[in-house]
Amino acid sequence: MDAEKHTLLLYEYVDDIIERRGPYRDAHLALLQQLKDSGTVLMAGALGDPVTGAAIVFNPCDPAEIGEYVLRDPYVVNGLVTDWKALPWTVVI
Repeated sequence: MDAEKHTLLLYEYVDDIIERRGPYRDAHLALLQQLKDSGTVLMAGALGDPVTGAAIVFNPCDPAEIGEYVLRDPYVVNGLVTDWKALPWTVVI
């Protein structure tokens, strides 16, 4: 079986993300949906209960595309993301 190469984008959110995300949530989700529809993103979602961050799985792509996404994401632009990192992810099963 060949391994699949993806990139995992991890976000860390502000402590009060649930209270602050309202004005930006629709635009954030619309951008993710565009990337999913184009095949760039495989899946995305919040992490934790209560929410502390998010994970976004990118299909193989140029790393610059991920950086461009981050710079346009309304959550990042509006200060809801306190830190992020993009990690190569080799999926074996």
